[in-house]
Amino acid sequence: MEAVLGQVEQVPALLAVSRSALVRDWDPLTLDRALEWARYFQHLHDRFRGRPQLREALGRRLRRSRPYPPLGFSTLGRCPQLVGLALLENRALPPAACSRLLRSLLQPAGQGSGAEPRGLELLARRKAAACLLAMPSGPEAGPRAEAGLQAEAELLLRRLREERQEGGEAAGQRRWLGTALEQLPQPRAFQVVAAALALLQQDTDGDGSSPEGYPASAAGDGYAAGLLLSWLLGNQERFAAFCLCLPCSRLAFLAGHYPQFSRSYLDLLTCWGSHLHYDPLQGRWVKSCLDKAEVSWEELKERFSCLCQGSALLKEQTQAALKLLRARDGDFKVCGLSVWTDLLMEV
Repeated sequence: MEAVLGQVEQVPALLAVSRSALVRDWDPLTLDRALEWARYFQHLHDRFRGRPQLREALGRRLRRSRPYPPLGFSTLGRCPQLVGLALLENRALPPAACSRLLRSLLQPAGQGSGAEPRGLELLARRKAAACLLAMPSGPEAGPRAEAGLQAEAELLLRRLREERQEGGEAAGQRRWLGTALEQLPQPRAFQVVAAALALLQQDTDGDGSSPEGYPASAAGDGYAAGLLLSWLLGNQERFAAFCLCLPCSRLAFLAGHYPQFSRSYLDLLTCWGSHLHYDPLQGRWVKSCLDKAEVSWEELKERFSCLCQGSALLKEQTQAALKLLRARDGDFKVCGLSVWTDLLMEV
């Protein structure tokens, strides 16, 4: 077993070399050996996926060299695709080796014409997704940017489902998710998480299929939503930045479908509202401390209004929270004495 663990330690090196300029010296025979190693690692994955202790040992050995991005046991199962995709995108690969690579992908060694149809299909889908995600973003991109965002969210959910099927530890999956999202610019990471949570809810409301057409389980999707919410709500600064980044309507949608999100969002709005004070000269609520008051009166009112325009349950919860806050302030029903009184009158 120690020999197998030593071999698994070479996976990060294999992936790194496949992306490097060193492949300029590869001939078809060298390429075949690289692909054989990739298929061998896939074989190890299939052999040990049902043995938790060995699976965890292999995952620990993969992480020993601290590769970036981090690798896990599930990487072994995708090794042929990862190596093949890296080589396809590597312009240093000589023509003869590239030709052998294409033949290997079209007709995997030792396989019949229909034995493994998903190898090249998976590479093509991931390459197409990469091209889609590389499209320009921002207001000028219009529907293309939204399509790219949806694709990123679907890929993220697909990977989370794969991680759960592999049976890895929850802590390891949370680490992987955090690392993956940290590789994106923060506004984009927030948009992807919001889109993924919305897609999970659409699956629940729809026909029970995942965004890619595969059967989705309520338990599996609930687990994915839990991981996403754990990452989002586990850091107060991150959650506040998330809520400042996204439009009120999207936040109200998430609050209406995820009670944990709703509670945290109302707590955050309460915190923001507490930093407003009434200016009698101006006749309106203003920020009492610019470095703490994240939103203005108008923005706070818009956010509560969106919540009250949601489902009947969300509207009831929002109004109940405002009434409780008003009661804590003295239950005044005169404008200008309590921000919560004025919000109740507005919304």
